[in-house]
Amino acid sequence: MSTRKEIISGFYGQIDEDGRLTRTRHGQLEYYTTMNFVHRYANAQSKILEVGAGTGRYSIALAKEGIDVTAVELVDSNLQVLKKNSQGIKNIRSYQGDATDLSRFADDSFDVTLSFGPMYHLYDADEVDRALNEAIRVTKPSGIVIFAFLSVFGIMYANYFSGNWAVGQKENFTDDYRVKHFKEQLFTGYDVSEFEQLFRDKPVDHITTAGVDGPIESIEQRSDFAITDEEFEDFAKWYLTFSEKRELLGTTNHILYIGRKRA
Repeated sequence: MSTRKEIISGFYGQIDEDGRLTRTRHGQLEYYTTMNFVHRYANAQSKILEVGAGTGRYSIALAKEGIDVTAVELVDSNLQVLKKNSQGIKNIRSYQGDATDLSRFADDSFDVTLSFGPMYHLYDADEVDRALNEAIRVTKPSGIVIFAFLSVFGIMYANYFSGNWAVGQKENFTDDYRVKHFKEQLFTGYDVSEFEQLFRDKPVDHITTAGVDGPIESIEQRSDFAITDEEFEDFAKWYLTFSEKRELLGTTNHILYIGRKRA
């Protein structure tokens, strides 16, 4: 039976992950919104850890700003791209590792810890808990943790209106409409309140929960979808303004949970 790492590595070995945040409007919006939130809490003096760094789109951009960045990525093919793309940048270090085990790092090491990929692929409750605990552990007191997760409703809206709704409903919900999490899902989604409740016993004070790409992924599939670069710039600023509205969070695919570690 395939392990979680084998399933994830097999998937990312077949796609262009490095271009995910640049080749579509929803990817561009995700990047723009996410970076805006990171910049609220990080500056040139910050030490940042990104767990699940992928090919390094965020880590490399932040390092180019002069920030001290450490990147951890599980998938070898992604890590190799990250290392290649970050050659010559002195203030970034990259390692292969799992979000559930950050033992190479001491307690209270980073000002900001980003976990932008692991929660999409963690299904076992114990592993989810370990990933949260490890990210919090390595963050300095009063430091910031930012976790990205997927809205189960965003997954449904973006992927299951092509004559396959029943497949998506069976994969993501039980017969009594509870959200399902299991390894073969590949990507697992959460109800927003469900994800926030994962922190109820953690030494973290919730700052905000924000959407980063809205419903644009499903809209972008329409044949009449069109938005110019100038319009997109205005749209991105408009979306950022309303990205923390609770009534809009269920329509977005990617969501950020932002908290501050208690001193």
